Amino acid sequence: MSSHEAIHSDAAPAALGPYSQAVRAGDFVYVSGQIPLDPETGELVGADMHSQIERVFDSLTAVAGAAGGSLADAVRLTVYLTDLGHFGLVNEVMAEYLQEPYPSRAAIGVAALPKGAAVEMDAVLYCPAAR
Repeated sequence: MSSHEAIHSDAAPAALGPYSQAVRAGDFVYVSGQIPLDPETGELVGADMHSQIERVFDSLTAVAGAAGGSLADAVRLTVYLTDLGHFGLVNEVMAEYLQEPYPSRAAIGVAALPKGAAVEMDAVLYCPAAR
């Protein structure tokens, strides 16, 4: 028996390579990086950064739900931005999706992201399997 299991949601974009959208290991769920892709078309959404950040949070929410949890279970969030000037906007949108106690977080400036995305986020959830 495997010590971990793959998690998948059709409401989030399919993985772009040989990895899972998320993996449950015990009571923790490790959500892979999500970029602002439309789950149906696989294309980047919206030209404005607000829409892109919302799409990423929507994907994280969908994967968390497929694991039997929610973003309220997030204990760690990592944000990757190609322009750290969008840091404030990430905070604004994050406040629409999460409430206190907020997860710990890191924001990292990067040179590029897959498919030319401007934002990517991954998460770790504490999500006991037996709820």
